[in-house]
Amino acid sequence: MPRPLLLPLGLAVTLAFGQAEAADPWRLCPSPDILPPFRSGDLPAPAARDRLPTEVEADRFDLSQTGRSILDGDVLLKRGDQWLGAERLEFEHETQRYVASGGVRYEDEGFRLTAREARGDQRADSVELDDIAYQLVAERGNGRAERVEVVGNDATLFQATYSTCDPNQRLWELQARRVNVDREEGLARIHDAHLRIGRVPVLYLPYLIVPVDDRRRTGVLYPTIGQSETSGWDIRVPYYLNLAPNYDATLTPRALGKRGLMLGGELRYLSERHRGIFEGDWLPDDRLADRRRSYLRLDHRTDLSRDWYATTHLRQVSDRRYFEDFGENVAQTAISFIDSTAALYGRGRYWRAELLLQDWQITDALLPDGAEPYRRLPRAVFAWEQPLLPWAVGGLRSELVAFDHAVRDGGRRIDLKPYLRLPFEGDAWFVRPEFAWRYTAYDLDRRDGERKPTRSLPITSLDMGAFFERGTGLFGRRYVQTLEPRLYYLRAPFREQSDLPIFDTQELTFGYAQLFRDNRFAGADRQSDANQATVALTTRLIDEGSGRERLSASVGQIRYFDAPRVLLPGESPLDRSRSAYVVEADARLSDRWSLGASQQWDPELHATTLSSIRGQYRFGEGGEAGVANLAYRFRRDSLEQAELSFAYPLNLAWRLLGRWNYSLLDRTTIEAFGGVAWESCCMAVRLLARNYVRNREGEKDTAVYFEIELKGLGSFGRDTDRLLHSGILGYSR
Repeated sequence: MPRPLLLPLGLAVTLAFGQAEAADPWRLCPSPDILPPFRSGDLPAPAARDRLPTEVEADRFDLSQTGRSILDGDVLLKRGDQWLGAERLEFEHETQRYVASGGVRYEDEGFRLTAREARGDQRADSVELDDIAYQLVAERGNGRAERVEVVGNDATLFQATYSTCDPNQRLWELQARRVNVDREEGLARIHDAHLRIGRVPVLYLPYLIVPVDDRRRTGVLYPTIGQSETSGWDIRVPYYLNLAPNYDATLTPRALGKRGLMLGGELRYLSERHRGIFEGDWLPDDRLADRRRSYLRLDHRTDLSRDWYATTHLRQVSDRRYFEDFGENVAQTAISFIDSTAALYGRGRYWRAELLLQDWQITDALLPDGAEPYRRLPRAVFAWEQPLLPWAVGGLRSELVAFDHAVRDGGRRIDLKPYLRLPFEGDAWFVRPEFAWRYTAYDLDRRDGERKPTRSLPITSLDMGAFFERGTGLFGRRYVQTLEPRLYYLRAPFREQSDLPIFDTQELTFGYAQLFRDNRFAGADRQSDANQATVALTTRLIDEGSGRERLSASVGQIRYFDAPRVLLPGESPLDRSRSAYVVEADARLSDRWSLGASQQWDPELHATTLSSIRGQYRFGEGGEAGVANLAYRFRRDSLEQAELSFAYPLNLAWRLLGRWNYSLLDRTTIEAFGGVAWESCCMAVRLLARNYVRNREGEKDTAVYFEIELKGLGSFGRDTDRLLHSGILGYSR
């Protein structure tokens, strides 16, 4: 009885040089398969191949010759997820050798190929195939080879090619004289490789090692290339170091044409209780600035127990202009301070605690020394809230903090706020009275004035509302409309606080959420007095069929029975009987159109104090999907901006990309970029030009982004993804 015939192993991922994108990268391909599946139905699981027998089928079996079997006509061999088909197969029982010829086809879970002939040796566990064409099922990678030799789990391909393009439209291809695949190590060693874009060779690599599985490997990552007016050409070549299963590093030499050579690095680590990332950049001699430049960042977390963990977040830059010179977006250039913290956090069912150390560094060249916030060395917070009865909840918010500063007097502050809330609620209504007492005491370092001032006052609030709903029709569709009135009353007596210092307190930005807060200040240095009531109303339209909220609109206003008297230094008294009207609305008119607006109108000034209007339209479906955004932002006496951004599909292959953020107040462009993106089945090209404000003096910089993406292999050039996602709301590749 001959041994079961074994199928050739070791080819499943021999050329998996790249990984597919999270989104479907092959949506523009004419067909998902270069080689159509050779069999129908779901593939069996690949588990335990070596312990499974081989099933053999053929039109004709010739067993007449001693020690030799000949199978003819639609020969099929199946073992687990493996499948081999041929027109003829000859098997020598004594030598355990076989020859398969006539349209040889092989398929398993991840690999599919055709060959002119296959010659195998069962004892040597080897097989040799001639003139093969292959496809990687998951990654779409495909190619050809003159000959493949497989011994055990190792394979050697001669005159091999690889691409993710269709064979009749080879936009790019990797060609190699020889490829040695070691499945045990998970590596492919490529000899004499050429990368061609179209018919043009663009890169020659005499020797290259690439992974063929998902194990991490040490090696060079894809470089990025960019250009800016300030720094000149910007070339980065990352080198990845796989140091251990639970930590790795990346070294990134960076050549800046006008500045010099910068070295960047990143170290990541992970263990059962610890995880973090440490990164930095170092430019020993910036030719433009004539000084050393550097940046360090450490983010670390340690889990101490189920309820407690510790974190460290450290930031440090060499100078105040670092972010404006090396930042990649407007948000980074607008940073005025960076903080470093070390903290201990705890949380239980009814409590949470925090112990924090915090320091600051100025990163704005226009700010004077001493403008940074107070250091908190340390800050301790404890909060507790627990049901006492079915209709009563007790709680405590507390803080103890020591403030320190290089040029200003510091001090210590304790802030305690016990409270009792009575949540009476039903399915369509709620009434929540709350009674609190706030006590704040200081121990100050100042030489003049009282060194141990205190403040103590009761705070009472009543929050109540109801929910009404009805069915209604609009534009031929059925909706559920809600009506949600809400009344919030707040009472806090006036306490003189002008003798209290200002350590970390500032007035909160007025908005809809501020209508229902018991203090208009952030921080404990000021507690606003109040005798006021908020009246608000919300309505919603909910689609009965889908359950989607199509419209949400809210309006509210505070009525002051007594004008607030507690102020920050330099603030004018609020001599008024009512706040501005606050209106917020969001509408999803259809699956394509969405609108949003926020408006504040002051009835005493008879003027708008804040306005924000935004709209979005989504184009097309699938490969022709796009988006356009239009926004307007206004804040009286400080800001007025208009913004347009879009990713407009011209057709399946081409898209126009752009953003324009313009300050109407300053009559200048804050940021503008525009460009084009072209995409095919296996390749994409993006070209962008960008002009943006690079510092607070209003100086501008111009940068060019050019990126070529070879799908399944990698991308070359300056990464455009972060810029497009942050600049175009709703952008997707």
